[in-house]
Amino acid sequence: MNFLVRAFGALALLSSPALVATGLFAQGIEPLPQASEPAPLPDPQFLQSDDETPWLYEGSNVPVDREWKFGKIDNGLRYAVRNNGVPPGQVSLRVRIDAGSLHEEDSEQGYAHLLEHLLFRESKYLDVGEAIPRWQRLGATFGHDTNATTSPTATVYNIDLPAITPESLEESFKLLSGMIQEPVLSDTNVQAEVPIVLAEMREQGGANQRVNEATLETLFAGQRLANRRPIGTPETLGAATGATVEAFYSRWYRPENTVVVAVGDVDPLRLAELVEKYFGDWQGEGALVSAPDFGDPVPPAGSDGGTPVGELAVLTEPDMPRSLNYAYMRPWRPVQDTVVYNEGLMIKAIAQSIINRRLETRARSGGSFLYAQVQQDDISRSADATIVSFAPLGGDWEAALADVRGVIADALATPPSQEEIDREVAEFDTAFASEVEQRSVIAGGRLADNIVRAIDIRETVAAPEVALDIFRGTGPRFNPEEVFAATRKLFEGDVIRGVYVTPQAGEAQEAALRLALAREVSADPDARLANRAVSFDELPAIGPAGTIVERKNIGLLDIEQVEFANGVRAVLWSNTDEPGRVSAKVRFGAGYRAFEPEDAPYVTVGEIALVASGLGEIDENDLDRLATGRKMQFDFGIDEAVFTFTAQTRSADIEDQLYLFAAKLGMPRWDPNPVLRAKAAAEIGYASYSSSPAAMIARDLEYYLRSADPRWVTPTPEMMADVTPQGFREVWEPRLKEGPVEVLVFGEFDREAVIETLRETFGALPPRQPLVPEIANRLPQFPASDAPTRVLTHRGDANQAAAVIAWPTAGGTVRLRESRQLEILTELFSNRLLDALRERLGASYAPQAISRWPTDIPQGGTIMALAQLEPENVPVFFEEAERIASDLATKPIPQDEIDRAVQPLAQRYSRAATSNFFWLLQLEGVSTDPTRAQLVRSLIGDYSQTRPEIMQLLARRYLAARPGWQLAVIPEGQELAQGQTHERPSFEPTAPAMMGR
Repeated sequence: MNFLVRAFGALALLSSPALVATGLFAQGIEPLPQASEPAPLPDPQFLQSDDETPWLYEGSNVPVDREWKFGKIDNGLRYAVRNNGVPPGQVSLRVRIDAGSLHEEDSEQGYAHLLEHLLFRESKYLDVGEAIPRWQRLGATFGHDTNATTSPTATVYNIDLPAITPESLEESFKLLSGMIQEPVLSDTNVQAEVPIVLAEMREQGGANQRVNEATLETLFAGQRLANRRPIGTPETLGAATGATVEAFYSRWYRPENTVVVAVGDVDPLRLAELVEKYFGDWQGEGALVSAPDFGDPVPPAGSDGGTPVGELAVLTEPDMPRSLNYAYMRPWRPVQDTVVYNEGLMIKAIAQSIINRRLETRARSGGSFLYAQVQQDDISRSADATIVSFAPLGGDWEAALADVRGVIADALATPPSQEEIDREVAEFDTAFASEVEQRSVIAGGRLADNIVRAIDIRETVAAPEVALDIFRGTGPRFNPEEVFAATRKLFEGDVIRGVYVTPQAGEAQEAALRLALAREVSADPDARLANRAVSFDELPAIGPAGTIVERKNIGLLDIEQVEFANGVRAVLWSNTDEPGRVSAKVRFGAGYRAFEPEDAPYVTVGEIALVASGLGEIDENDLDRLATGRKMQFDFGIDEAVFTFTAQTRSADIEDQLYLFAAKLGMPRWDPNPVLRAKAAAEIGYASYSSSPAAMIARDLEYYLRSADPRWVTPTPEMMADVTPQGFREVWEPRLKEGPVEVLVFGEFDREAVIETLRETFGALPPRQPLVPEIANRLPQFPASDAPTRVLTHRGDANQAAAVIAWPTAGGTVRLRESRQLEILTELFSNRLLDALRERLGASYAPQAISRWPTDIPQGGTIMALAQLEPENVPVFFEEAERIASDLATKPIPQDEIDRAVQPLAQRYSRAATSNFFWLLQLEGVSTDPTRAQLVRSLIGDYSQTRPEIMQLLARRYLAARPGWQLAVIPEGQELAQGQTHERPSFEPTAPAMMGR
């Protein structure tokens, strides 16, 4: 069993009497029922022996991963099973059908995806609408643990089962087999599900989708992929009937096209037995049909050698930033997945990494493009393509294209240096070695997905040790000659195709793009990085090592708090539960509270440029050099009340990681280039916010939720125009010096060595400047209860809208336990909203409700519901949301409904609890608020136990005490539709007794 779960689970159990004493959880929810072991099943008959070549490895000499057990039933169905205990008690099931949108005829477009919906709607063992609640009762969250995806080449059904019992495991196999083998494909079900799919299509629409469609049509001209979106078309979906969908199902849903993958905390023989029991009798209807020919990229007629420029497109989208993608297209062919083949892939990967580093270096230095990259990919078994993507900084796209092509031309003219190769090899080696270190904590769901992906590209899987051995065995081939040869192959093809997107009509024409792509360019060697070694050993000390003034246990397990004379505090938990992994986080300063109203542009730029600006004499390129061959991160975040640095690193690198974090505070660098690049990115991207309602919500929701607090505004290009590197420093330099610092390190590390490193880094910082009361006391303000509906407009499709309704809650830790119960209430709200808007009305594809509760300030929490809809349905959303809020406050809530909310939520937290980072997040801030350590003891219980009356009291307190604040995003030129007036009951906002104590 995972130590983290065991340790904190024990704490949760110890706290139960206290919970009962408060009366809060006097009638807790029972855990998933424990059943007696079902009757023994026959031994699996079709499991392949160790002497046989497993079906996945046929034609390959890659060493077989013997932790997998493979089987092939005589009906043609193949399966793979494996034991894995991450997270404990979970089983991950995947059923892959070798049929996606490329298998559809013209009149069937969208049927593969529609079937995905219909299988969840009704099947042999599940009546209409039973699938979601049935899986919830088994602890699975709809959309998270139970889901499906349709790609051009396959449809995959995903079930992750938490807290399995023998009974629930067999029940799940039974339900899933009924869905796959005997769905009810009636006219009634098709007519009910098509509006939901059309809602999903609507939410995908807009400028982005138009660009995606045009790109596929251009790059894959003449192939099925050019016009086979998995979502389909309104015409083909509108014409779908039970009979036509049944015909597609019968053609492709058959055992020969099916692979079942099962991974989890169970004997793999038991998993094999269940696969054979529930899928062994399945027989396809009629003769097996071969997959259609997906086609090949074809050069234009009359081409004479070389790689000719073929189909091109210039798209004008006023709200989209400039981008140019062009591709070297080659036919896709099946390969023998051998060791030599994989060595070739690794050499190509090194070649791409070298070019991409050069392109990034050029962009950082103030070039003509914001970003550029090269990516080779095998796409939907339709093409082997090398795609070059970049964003011009302005309207001179030809100069940007010439600059990008110049870097590539240099790579094609001159071999890379061995130093460049070695640098990229070190990066890959670290990644492969890290997988070996952490193989014992690889989640079962990820292992199952790896098998599915391997089948999709017709390749194998390899154990982490095997992958590392193959990579290191390729070492002698990582030389300038072989990498140079691989580079040249990347830029060979049958045809070049490309798409330029611009907001400015008339800026480019297809003929000009054709000439620019065909034009000879000069090799540009300036982006090659000079050989410059940078070592942590050469970096200066941050200051004299600090003095430890206190070391103490926080009162929870073996978690220690260390305080230094300068006021910095560290919270450390050294454990071996995640081998090699270390999670680190630094919390400092005041977060958004620190800024003045006019600082918004610098807030936006800071999120991108602060870390990139470097430290001391180390610029952004030197930071990359320091991280070569290391597992290091430097993520910066701005929270409501603190700034954060975060990293997922490893035992060998944690000490240098801490140096980087401390040096950013103690000796920051103010390089202007990252500031100017971030400024350009913000200016270029702003117009795209108007392209859809979802983008408008991303732009403005947080701003309006805080009563139009200017610190939270997304700055316009006009606001960004005044940003300067000097102004950036004036805003950010004081922010790095003020407010308390807390360092959290959780994972496998040498405690005493890390404490000494902290003494030399964070302990060496100057004393922090205190937060002035004006900053410390700034709190977010929720809109007034009588605020009118806020209406925003977008310039996307005329049938797209979005709506948000929100209620204020609270914040801080005094009522933190109440916030956990609010998450259960929000799950109830979300389930009802999904049922109302998706299942009954077909008005929205994925409505949801969210609860947010900041722990560092006493207010600012919200319960929020949101959905994307058609404009005329915006009032319907508000009415349904208010009705749900009222019903939760006034009508008894059935226990079964509470169970269906509690079980998935509790299981989600139980699984997350296998991670050190999860516990770090629960305990951040504990050095200044010791009550957080005690509140951890009740965490599991607070999420897994409640009563109907508690839910009703919370609904009265938060959902019925005032009207919900409303925001609507509708198309430009339209008026907000009017709905019915909704009467709200009035309540005294009383709190449940002892809630949060």
